[in-house]
Amino acid sequence: MNKIKNKYGFATKAIHVGEEPNFSDGATGDVVVPIHLSTTFARKKVTEPTAGYDYTRSLNPTRKALESKLASLENADFGLAFSSGLAAETTLVLALLQQGDHIVAFDDLYGGTKRLFNHIIINYGIEISYVDASNTDKVSKAIQPNTRLVWIESPSNPLLKLCDIKAVAEIAHKHNLILVVDNTFLSPYFQNPLDLGADVVLHSSTKYIGGHSDVLGGSIMLSDETLYEKIKYQQNATGAVLAPFDSYLTMRGIKTLELRMQRHHQNALLIAVFLEQHPKVNRVIYPGLESHPQHHLAKQQTTGSGGIISFEIAGTIDDATRFLERLTLFALAESLGGVESLIELPALMTHASVSKDSREKIGITDTLIRISIGIEDSKDLINDLKHGFND
Repeated sequence: MNKIKNKYGFATKAIHVGEEPNFSDGATGDVVVPIHLSTTFARKKVTEPTAGYDYTRSLNPTRKALESKLASLENADFGLAFSSGLAAETTLVLALLQQGDHIVAFDDLYGGTKRLFNHIIINYGIEISYVDASNTDKVSKAIQPNTRLVWIESPSNPLLKLCDIKAVAEIAHKHNLILVVDNTFLSPYFQNPLDLGADVVLHSSTKYIGGHSDVLGGSIMLSDETLYEKIKYQQNATGAVLAPFDSYLTMRGIKTLELRMQRHHQNALLIAVFLEQHPKVNRVIYPGLESHPQHHLAKQQTTGSGGIISFEIAGTIDDATRFLERLTLFALAESLGGVESLIELPALMTHASVSKDSREKIGITDTLIRISIGIEDSKDLINDLKHGFND
């Protein structure tokens, strides 16, 4: 894998890795990897699985091709494809931690991750402490003798706070801890946490990696073989694998990832500027704007700011609701990263499972709106927002 990740550029890897035509005897030279739907694989000899395959939960040719492609995008040696992002998170935690262990986690995480931690993982005797990880001193102070993992998103969901990944990695490694970075919001195109010192990178591949809102999935990329074997064993034992057809759909989406991310970023920057100038908007949160408090850090560790914007509309939650329900091009829906633009109210949607006190403590107000900017014409999107504001 090292030769692959150093030899080719991003778009070339996204298109070719894992799907090299096979010209061996009996092969047909497919330029798109076939969808291997078989759940089991026959063998000629009792002790020798055919080409290493025996049962599709353990290993499947289509999923294997996707995992090679995923690894190459994050400059990793290993990739694993899961049935969802949360399946990837659950598998990782249960593979690497045991009763009595402790996680230091960013206080601004995806609501589903917090639900997993607060209502499922704690039942296994694992402790979690939440801190504002954009302040590295708070990460250091939160480490306990039983801490095993540091878990961050950068940018975070939905407040788009950044972590200095390199600095947090140095803190984690000083204490022999594993740093996990959820890179869903930026995709491997704009940020590569492993290159900044992270040990494990997570993605909800449902989002930008798949890119078309038609396939659920999760992924883990890493280069530590010991960690990889532990996670892979847990995945096989619990069955949290991505199906062959879903693996194919995800690979198809990846091939246009570079082009899509460029357009997401281009549109988002235009719309962020529009929102920042609008009188009915109190504040806009987008790392690509100079007004973002961590804009300088964004320029240091990323090559773009992606397609997610958060902003606070003036007024009350009723005003926010009316604004959202006036829109026509922006679909009022959870999720993000698809070619179509989506918009949502975290307090009542993605973060509804987080208590109001917890939301407000970290800055998720009732009028905070999150937008996933698609690849439509930016003029049409801005006109739709104007209609929402009733301009």
